[in-house]
Amino acid sequence: MRWNKFTIKTRSEAEDIVIATLTEIGIEGVEIEDKVPLSEADKKQMFVDILPDGPEDDGIAYLSFYLEEDADTESILANVRQELEDLRMFLDIGEGSIAASQTEDKDWINNWKEYFHQFYVDDILIIPSWEEVKEEDRDKMIIHIDPGTAFGTGMHETTQLCLRQLKKYVNGQTELLDVGTGSGILSIAALKLGAKHAIGTDLDPCAISAVRENLETNEVPEGAMQVLLGNIIDDQKVQDAVGYGKYDIVAANILAEVLVPLTPVIVNQLKPGGIYITSGIIDEKETVVVDAVKAAGLEVLEVTHQNDWVSVTARKNL
Repeated sequence: MRWNKFTIKTRSEAEDIVIATLTEIGIEGVEIEDKVPLSEADKKQMFVDILPDGPEDDGIAYLSFYLEEDADTESILANVRQELEDLRMFLDIGEGSIAASQTEDKDWINNWKEYFHQFYVDDILIIPSWEEVKEEDRDKMIIHIDPGTAFGTGMHETTQLCLRQLKKYVNGQTELLDVGTGSGILSIAALKLGAKHAIGTDLDPCAISAVRENLETNEVPEGAMQVLLGNIIDDQKVQDAVGYGKYDIVAANILAEVLVPLTPVIVNQLKPGGIYITSGIIDEKETVVVDAVKAAGLEVLEVTHQNDWVSVTARKNL
């Protein structure tokens, strides 16, 4: 079956209101194409340290929605056109034209799975739930990860750098704080390495459900990990909920731009002698993060590299 695709040409300043209007008449899942520069908040939630310069914003947005072939297309489009005309009475929506095309019927949610297969990080096997563990791998540490819409399959160099550092420092008494937990892969690895307890924080609501599913899949005992939604850098409630001076290890696989303001805050969560493991750092930003770590009073223990990516491990001295 094919889907009918309809694309509204409007102004980027009007896209939110147009989308809200479409939602009110029962159209959901609108695609947005525009050239609006990313905000700082957007950048902090993306796992890209250096973003390429985009094209100059021309003020135009293309909003696409899809209807099944057997839908009452004429009636729906008539409703959309009327709503767009009504919006013109108080808002400049630009051209407001609707272009029609067709697209193949695909399983958009699951098609990405063909690109994610089991792989190894040294002696750790990371495998999605839809693949079988080979007989020869059954004695390895196995982490089942289905990232869904949350970041973190373990394939990226920065996650692998963190995993290797966790292997060095986790023990049976470890209390771990995992900032920007994503799919929860670092916390799950730490718990499988013997950590006592883990707390993860993230800005993305998708991380909450992803972590819960991955904890269940990995048969992590109930209560071994908690996940909090919020920004630990500037949210006092999150800081208080996480607690102070109680973590043997804090792991933060984020971005250099986030690590710089995070580091002086996270010092308060670390125990004296606690280990701070950072990654998500492109090699050009290594010095920036090292300087921030030192400025926060931490001792740099090790800087490791994998391809163009860097991990900085430090300690809060007694």
